[in-house]
Amino acid sequence: MSLDLRLQVKLSQQLVMTPQLQQAIKLLQLSRMELVDVVNEELTENPLLEESVETKEEHDEAVANLEGEITSPAEATPEQEIKAESEGMDDIDWQTYLEGYNLGSSDARNSYESPEDRPSYESLLTRKESLKDHLLWQLSLSSFSQEERLAAAEIIGNLDDIGYLHASFEEMAEASGLDIELFEPVLKRVQQFDPAGVACRDLQECLLLQLDRLDLSDSLAATILRDHLSELEGRKYQLIAKSLKISLDEVLTAAKMISELDPRPGRAYNEEDVHYIVPDIFVHKVGDEYVVTQNDDGLPNLRINSFYRSALTDSNVVDKKAGEYIQEKMRSAVWLIKSIHQRQRTIYKVTKSIVKFQREFFDHGIEYLKPLVLRDVADDIEMHESTVSRVTTNKYVQTPQGLFELKFFFNSGINTADGDSVASESVKSRIKEIIANEDPRKPYSDQKIVALLKEQDINIARRTVTKYREMLGLGSSTGRKRLF
Repeated sequence: MSLDLRLQVKLSQQLVMTPQLQQAIKLLQLSRMELVDVVNEELTENPLLEESVETKEEHDEAVANLEGEITSPAEATPEQEIKAESEGMDDIDWQTYLEGYNLGSSDARNSYESPEDRPSYESLLTRKESLKDHLLWQLSLSSFSQEERLAAAEIIGNLDDIGYLHASFEEMAEASGLDIELFEPVLKRVQQFDPAGVACRDLQECLLLQLDRLDLSDSLAATILRDHLSELEGRKYQLIAKSLKISLDEVLTAAKMISELDPRPGRAYNEEDVHYIVPDIFVHKVGDEYVVTQNDDGLPNLRINSFYRSALTDSNVVDKKAGEYIQEKMRSAVWLIKSIHQRQRTIYKVTKSIVKFQREFFDHGIEYLKPLVLRDVADDIEMHESTVSRVTTNKYVQTPQGLFELKFFFNSGINTADGDSVASESVKSRIKEIIANEDPRKPYSDQKIVALLKEQDINIARRTVTKYREMLGLGSSTGRKRLF
């Protein structure tokens, strides 16, 4: 067999994504807050971009005229440059001027001998106190030896977000280089810190420590936690009463007391800040019709700076290198403006299509939500499914029924007894409603929920009810049972 090199001509198609197309796709899948950040960043970096104060109609007309901006920019009258009176500005001692506003009172300003001693602006910033900060503050006020303080700091550093200690004494001793015998007595002292139940190694120890803090270490509740925790978790109150030879009412009273304890003592110090959702688009009902309007608040209207635009038309104003730079920035600015405008139009078209398909939902609520897939909307607006998928991700719409992500309206269908189909989200809503109206002393089993749904002409399997119930974060009938 001989090996040789040969030339072969082959014709093939290949999809090449230009940088402009990549930018358009990227902007399409950004959330509203992310888009605002990108626009503000471009306003800072691109001198040809500026924020416009024109109306939405004027802005849309300006965007429509951007087709020829890159190669043959239209002539525009340069805006008159406004120069501020700068005479005497260099004579101001700005450092002294700012020092007057550094601290609140004149006594505070005069309490520092030199500017170096004065705290910086960054040191005046505040942040939410974490569980670790709270415990270290208590440690600094406690009487520990140097080694005990190091052991306590090692214990605090190994706590999780809800205040539990999962590291063993051996692991902490190896990591810190301290004597292993030092950790157990130090741990008992750290467990006396606030909040009650912190630095415990399991749920039982956490709850018992909280009862001890309430001087209830010898109570019936403590006995149940020590000897019958598994039965308590399974709500086997009759078995506990029989084992302890007490009445069921006494067990229920103790169980109610235990339920009021906090199984996650560090949760209050690690709660995430609330993030408010700003809708990208609104759906209002006007008469018998639904009107879709875009939310333009907080999103700058961009335009090309007229000075740089006119500079491109006059070759005597700029040299070749500056002209190439302005041309490059012009191209980037035009594509950004057009991509943002295209993004907004696509969101509008998708929302209009959703309103058309889900009219009954907007009229009556979630029970009337219909099955809908991406292809239905994509065919309706003559776009690709991937485009619809990107435009509905992390985009929110404010409707008469509430605030929803656009993805919410796309869900699979479940066949009913009469041959129709109902959306899976609607079935979830009905399961949630059935469980909300049940007797907590005798909660419905999944099989009973299947029977109740069948009465509403919805035929689904028990395992489907179980799956939807778990997706809703609802426990089983045993977990939902309440006797007090």
